[in-house]
Amino acid sequence: MSGGGGGGRFDRSIVEGPIRGAVWKLAWPTMLQNIIGGVQGIVDHAMVGHYVGYTGNAAIGVSWQIFLVVVVFISSLFTGMGVLVARFAGANEPDQVNRTVYQAFLTALTIAVVIMAPIGFFSAPALLDLVNAAPEVQAEALPYLRILFVFSFGMLMFFMLSGALRSAGDARTPLRLGVTMTVLNIVLNVILIRGLGPIPAFGTRGAAMGTVIAGGVIALYALARLLGGSWVVGFPRHLGWRPDWSIIRELFRFGLPTGIQGIAMNVGGVLLLGFIGSLAVSAQAQAAYVVSYTQLFSFITWTSVGIMGATAAVAGQNLGAGRPDRTRRAVRTAAGFGLLLAASIGVLFLTVPRALLAVFGMDDPVVLELSIELLRYLAVSGLFITVALAYTGGLQGTGDTRSPMWISMISQVVVPLGICFAIQTFSTLDPHEIWLAIVAGHLTRATLSVWVFNQEGWRHIRVNVAPSAPGG
Repeated sequence: MSGGGGGGRFDRSIVEGPIRGAVWKLAWPTMLQNIIGGVQGIVDHAMVGHYVGYTGNAAIGVSWQIFLVVVVFISSLFTGMGVLVARFAGANEPDQVNRTVYQAFLTALTIAVVIMAPIGFFSAPALLDLVNAAPEVQAEALPYLRILFVFSFGMLMFFMLSGALRSAGDARTPLRLGVTMTVLNIVLNVILIRGLGPIPAFGTRGAAMGTVIAGGVIALYALARLLGGSWVVGFPRHLGWRPDWSIIRELFRFGLPTGIQGIAMNVGGVLLLGFIGSLAVSAQAQAAYVVSYTQLFSFITWTSVGIMGATAAVAGQNLGAGRPDRTRRAVRTAAGFGLLLAASIGVLFLTVPRALLAVFGMDDPVVLELSIELLRYLAVSGLFITVALAYTGGLQGTGDTRSPMWISMISQVVVPLGICFAIQTFSTLDPHEIWLAIVAGHLTRATLSVWVFNQEGWRHIRVNVAPSAPGG
């Protein structure tokens, strides 16, 4: 699958071969990429936990929760891009694929540099106040968050490229790039967090520096390959800075609901941190939440998001090829894969929680007890979230991005926050009640996602793009 920046053959087995093989072909590299990429987060937390303490872990978790509220808006363009790329690849239209990728790149670059970097830098202190981060956590989080806001485009470029390649049927190239970026990030973290020779120890800031430098290196390499035309997707031969409004309208049409969905979910996460911050053991509970939920539970969400991405690509390509029945079967197959993986990881949460938590230097008795308690809830919650994400991939890949938006608002904002608010209003909110609210939200999301997909309104969604780009 190479040549001509998309001028070569797309992998037609995705729309013609066995469904199970088509889903797995895209799912396993994406899941492995997410797991390996997630290792860099674990390295961040483990090293910061050992060299800075649990306040450093809480700082990283709180910073990422805030950062993701903003960055998901830009990433939503990549969802819109994925819808178009999958449709055009399924219809075997490489020129349209390349148009889409280039316009997504230009739009994301403009938003990241002109809007996100300056606003994020100056608003970081107010955002940290919003989540009730303890003063010692804020001291570690502020420089970390500002570095992410200002220098994050390399990381965003990697996300964009991964989505484009996977939607076009190539999940192995993003895997190779992800492994390279993770190894580079780990090496930089070892040097920058703890210091080496004449290089001082930057602590929590060093973790952010390693992340953005690694992303920047990969982005430069990817740009060279996209311009050279040696991947299944690439940039058009005649580049120009003029916006192609036919493409951009569709990017926002399909992507904006996903951006609103992501913002709502992450605002919900920030507000949930606010409830955690109101507890009597707020700093310890935040550290438990960061390690157990945002790190260890990520072994389930990484694999599930990988399945979601693969499902979206297979669903979109088959709809583009005029095979909607294969789309329906692909989603059900993907959900089955997800359940097997989530159940396997959940067993580890129940049987060896102390060994898992020891990786992060969790030795404070209160933090340890809260973390083990949360992992028990998450072992069950993982089954619900993996089904939800598989069906979300089916909806988004076919172009129905509005339904997941409403489902997420209900399940990830209204349900868990409503439970916490009600308990706090009429009684005393305890950590285990927050953990239960998380499970209730995931159950709601899974139920609604399956129900909406089975209504099959996605069969009738159309893509409206002009037949050729301005200027060739």
